[in-house]
Amino acid sequence: MTVTTPRVRLSPERRREQLLALGVQMLATCSLEELSIDRLAEAAGISRGLLYHYFGGKQGFYEAVVQRAADDLYAQTAPPADGEQLERLMASIAAYVDYVAANQAGYRSLVRAAAGGNEALRAIYDATFNALCDRFFAEDPDGQMLPDTPAVRALVRAWQAMAEDLTLTWCADPEVMTRDDLLEVLVGSLPAMIDLL
Repeated sequence: MTVTTPRVRLSPERRREQLLALGVQMLATCSLEELSIDRLAEAAGISRGLLYHYFGGKQGFYEAVVQRAADDLYAQTAPPADGEQLERLMASIAAYVDYVAANQAGYRSLVRAAAGGNEALRAIYDATFNALCDRFFAEDPDGQMLPDTPAVRALVRAWQAMAEDLTLTWCADPEVMTRDDLLEVLVGSLPAMIDLL
């Protein structure tokens, strides 16, 4: 028996927000390719045509959902305002690992889509990757910051790629190492790489 959500009249802004929230929620457990417009319209209690009205089509909806998920990732991984640098890094990395673990299917499909040549999704991925990198060069509570040089930026970006790959590997097979060991490797490896310069 199929249960449909009763239709509720919402303002255009609230309806769009509802659809994005539902899309992000569904993306946590399915890939972009599996994100069903029909299931989403049914869950929201709207017609498929109304969904297209708000987003201009399936691709526009996918891009809006991915952008919202990327914004959520960025917000949820913000380091705390106070504490020593390594403590703040640990909190941010723990939030990243937990976000990826909770949203594996969608996160993997975004990485695949970005690598597969989808220009719009690649742009969202790159903008988020760059914004996360820029955090390392922002002033911390002690007024210290990483030296903003091309070499340090290259290392941070390489470390980010390693962190993403290792986190996805751990999500696929948590027997590889414990979560605590994963966090220690990720947090300890960045300063070690920077110290080599």
